[in-house]
Amino acid sequence: MTLQKVSLDEKFALFSETWSQKIVGELNDFYVKLARLEGEFVWHHHETEDELFLVLEGAISMHYLDDDGIERVERFGPGEFLIVPHGIEHKPVASPGTCVVLLEPKTTVNTGAEENERTAIPQWI
Repeated sequence: MTLQKVSLDEKFALFSETWSQKIVGELNDFYVKLARLEGEFVWHHHETEDELFLVLEGAISMHYLDDDGIERVERFGPGEFLIVPHGIEHKPVASPGTCVVLLEPKTTVNTGAEENERTAIPQWI
């Protein structure tokens, strides 16, 4: 077993597409992923997986439904993270140029419990 340092700048330089998660590491049953986000994603939820969004650049407005089904928004930016617990219906909306680190179980699908045109399989870089 060897230690492996990862440069986020170098990894982000390898891709430009948005909403396409790239795997850059793994620990236990989790992937460390990078993504460039811009605009609005789809409403979705994850049955069993929690998600951590850490913003490096830009900002996210995370729309979600509270326990009463009322839409709420949590905004966060560089140096801040948000954990979306499993079962919470949510939709990220990102400002142009948003770059994030995601920490998610390996089983996490970007569109949650429903497959649609935005469903993507993350690739290692």
